[in-house]
Amino acid sequence: MKSAGNFIGGLLAGAALGATIALLYAPQTGDDTRKDIRKKMNELEDELDSLKGKLKEKGGELKDDMKKKIQDVEGRIENLVNEYKKPAEAKAK
Repeated sequence: MKSAGNFIGGLLAGAALGATIALLYAPQTGDDTRKDIRKKMNELEDELDSLKGKLKEKGGELKDDMKKKIQDVEGRIENLVNEYKKPAEAKAK
């Protein structure tokens, strides 16, 4: 999960850097360039917020899935313990 976050962070940083460089070399006025930079930064912030939401959702799904699997394993262990107790209890009688 951590590597996915690093990848997404690098992707967004690269996109922001590329967009900034492209805007700085564009043949337009400084005001227009600053407006374009603000617009791009706002778009990137919105995209980042969207990705954060998706990651939280996936993290919640993963958490729920792991919780179910842990409960399943606990149930299996309990069943095995009970099965092994039966022969030991029978011998003790």
